[in-house]
Amino acid sequence: MSSISSQQRVVSGMRASGKLHLGHYHGVIKNWLELQHHYECFFFVADWHGLTTHYEDPAILKASVYDMVIDWLACGVNPGTANIFIQSQVLQHAELHLALSMISPLGWLERMPTYKDQQEKLKEKDLATYGFLGYPVLMSADVLAYRAGYVPVGEDQMPHIEFTRELARRFNHIYGREPGYEERAEQDIKKMGKKNAKSFQNLRRQYLEQGDKHALEMGQALLEAQANLNTESKELLAGYLEGGGKIILPEPEAMLTPQSKYPGIDGQKMSKSYGNTISLRETPEEVERKIRTMPTDPARVRLSDPGNPDKCPVWQLHQIYSPEDVKDWVQTGCRQASIGCLDCKKPICDAINRELAPIREKAAELVAKPHIVKSVLAEGAEKAREVAEETLDDVKSAMGIVA
Repeated sequence: MSSISSQQRVVSGMRASGKLHLGHYHGVIKNWLELQHHYECFFFVADWHGLTTHYEDPAILKASVYDMVIDWLACGVNPGTANIFIQSQVLQHAELHLALSMISPLGWLERMPTYKDQQEKLKEKDLATYGFLGYPVLMSADVLAYRAGYVPVGEDQMPHIEFTRELARRFNHIYGREPGYEERAEQDIKKMGKKNAKSFQNLRRQYLEQGDKHALEMGQALLEAQANLNTESKELLAGYLEGGGKIILPEPEAMLTPQSKYPGIDGQKMSKSYGNTISLRETPEEVERKIRTMPTDPARVRLSDPGNPDKCPVWQLHQIYSPEDVKDWVQTGCRQASIGCLDCKKPICDAINRELAPIREKAAELVAKPHIVKSVLAEGAEKAREVAEETLDDVKSAMGIVA
C-alpha cells in the first residue's frame, strides 16, 4: 500500500464500556456516520485498551464488546462501507506494539499528560503497570498498522496523535535509510522524466529550505501521478521529499472533532462515571422519567417564580434539539413564569424519544440475531488483518526480523 494513497484511510476506536449513551452518539458516532461515506474507515472495539485500567475485572469486557457493536450498527455504522472489528482479534496490533516498544523512549511515555492525570483520577486502582505506561505505544500501533491518513480525536487526545507522529518519524529515521539510499532516490527521480524531475527537486527544495507545506503537497501529488514508478519507488521518494528516509510508517494527521458537551441529566457532561446518562436503548418511559427529574433553575421554587433558562440544564438540551420557535417559547415562558418546568421538559422528552426510536428498534433486531453481529465482526477482522499484515511485513523486514 502506497503511503500516499493510504491518506484516504481513517482509524478510530472506542474502549469497551458496554451500552452507549447519547453523549457517545453526539460526540463520536454521528461523526463516524459522516466519515464512512468519504474515507476507508476502520472502527474497532479497543478491548486491550480496556484492560489497561480494568485488568482485574475481565467480566466487564466480556459483557461490553457485543453491546457496543450492536449500538454502533443500530446507529447506522455500515459494515458495507466501514470495517468493524475487535482489537484483540487482529493480532497484528499486538505484534506491531511489541516492535514499536523497542524504539519508544521511556521519557516520551512518562511525559504524556494523560499518564499522571489518569493516575490522579483513578487513585483507587493500581496503575503502576507496564501496560498502563505503554498504552500510548499500543494506540500508535492501532493507527500505524493501517498507515492511516487521519484519526478523528477530541482536543484532549491530541498529545496521543503527536506521540504517534513522533514515533513514526523515529521509526522511519532509524530504519528508512538503506545503504545507497541517496543514489537510489536520484535514480528514481530520473525515471520521472526531465521536466517532472526538475519540478520535484524544486518542490523538495522549497519544502526543506522554506517549510512550504503547499510545495510538499504538490510534490506528493506529482509522485502519485507517476505511472512509471512502482510502489516501492514512490515510498522511497515520499521520504526523500520530506528530507528523511523511506516512509515505512506514514505520519497520521489528527482530524479534530467538535468538542461534545452533551449534558447529562444533572447538567454535567454526560458520563457513566457521573451516573447521569440516557442510554441509546432507554425505554420511552425511562427517558421521560429521567428528563422529568432533571434539576432546573433553583430560583423557580414556585410556578409563579420567573426563571433564567441560562441557569437551567434543560435549556442546554433545548439548544441541541429544539427549533427556534420552541427556544423562543422557552425563553419567554420561563422568564415570565407563564410555563412550568414540566411544560418546558416535554418537547425534550419527545425529541429524544424520536431520536432513539429507530436505534431501539434496530438494536432489538440485532440482539435477537447475534449471528449477524458475529458475522460483521469476523469480516471486519479479516479485512483488518489483511491490511495490517502488509504493514507488519514491511516493519519486520526493515528491522531485520526474518519472516
